[in-house]
Amino acid sequence: MNAIPRFLAMTSALLMILVSVGHAADLSSDGTGAYLTGYYRNLFAEDGHTSIEIHAKIDKAYQQLFHGDAKAQAIAFAAGSNANGNLLYVMDWANHDVRSEGMSYGMMIAVQLDKQDEFNAIWNWVKTYMFIDDPKHPSYQYFSWSCKTDGTPNEETPAPDGEEYFAMALLFAGNRWPGGQGIYDYHTEANKLLTAMRHRNIITGQTRFGQRSVGAEVREKEAMILFIPGVMLQPFTDPSYHLPAFYELWARWGPVDDREFWARAADVSREFFVKTTHPETGLSPVYANFDGTPRANRFPQSAIFGYDAWRTASNWSVDYSWWRKASAEQQLSDRIQHFFLSQGIHDYGPVYTLDGKSLGATPGLTHEDHPIGLVGTNAVASLAATNRDTARQFNEALWNAPIPSGENRYYDGLLYLMSLMHVSGEFKILAPN
Repeated sequence: MNAIPRFLAMTSALLMILVSVGHAADLSSDGTGAYLTGYYRNLFAEDGHTSIEIHAKIDKAYQQLFHGDAKAQAIAFAAGSNANGNLLYVMDWANHDVRSEGMSYGMMIAVQLDKQDEFNAIWNWVKTYMFIDDPKHPSYQYFSWSCKTDGTPNEETPAPDGEEYFAMALLFAGNRWPGGQGIYDYHTEANKLLTAMRHRNIITGQTRFGQRSVGAEVREKEAMILFIPGVMLQPFTDPSYHLPAFYELWARWGPVDDREFWARAADVSREFFVKTTHPETGLSPVYANFDGTPRANRFPQSAIFGYDAWRTASNWSVDYSWWRKASAEQQLSDRIQHFFLSQGIHDYGPVYTLDGKSLGATPGLTHEDHPIGLVGTNAVASLAATNRDTARQFNEALWNAPIPSGENRYYDGLLYLMSLMHVSGEFKILAPN
């Protein structure tokens, strides 16, 4: 072979290698957001608030919600101890129960704020009372989504949003506080849960509340999180359960055999956000089919913008902040902020049709007319929004909102505190040392 053909052959082989490597890298490319740069925007600082003021506001919210007056302020309550240490639960005050949602949010807040004692006490309560360790139980390896404050289950099936936040909080904890043992071997606990979420076989059996059939928490074909992992004739999803910012990290830190799946799930969720939100208002339904269309007839809020759906804008905006892989997320933030600005920055309600008709608070559910939790998630949308003047109004609305207290302090309070952390750049990717 003469020099020129040899050169061409080598060049061709090198190009094939580069194409192959480039294709593989697409599964978990870093994007251009905070994961790559380490830079988290502090929107409150951009609006003129000092670092001292911002940290004081976050600390005050944390202290009130986790250590405030038990009857009017606190959502976290000590519950004694066992062989693994102290126990602590986060209570939905309006419903007087303990939910996997709130417990997982509490763990996330604790690891972000470097509160290991509180993190461990919440996780200990979860493992003691919510975790299903019976291999014959339909919810084996998952968590009861609702319990009484004494740990007695109200239901023995899981809600995947809880599992998602448990897994992410545990991975962050393993990175921030390595070297734990037993239930505090955080990485091992996270990876066992992530494996179950994707691979758990269907188990049919008895619970205290009747026969149940429960399987994986994801829909493999569509690479989407399910609303519930129970066996259903027509399974569906919840847009607010889609967390591509987390999936990207699981594609790097989670079980090796599942990393490609989670990378694909992140891309799918970004496309799904566009499909499931209204093209003018940016509002998403509480429940949706896998093609993004609203899932009607589950209960009155199923196909409209209700309480679960408040979180969807926060999810896509954090994804944009951390990864910047989908410019469409900027358009979605612009749409939803423009819509709520048109409703009155201090006046909009909690529930809407997707095309923007206000439905007020849902009868039978205790909630204020202008909920602070939604004020918070609408401010988080500023992380992806392009209209700085509009975004500033939502940031200031959150800044000036009172810490939730009274009947609604659980859901509103958790969203309020996490929103403060996101908007100030204090909710971060806690990477391995």
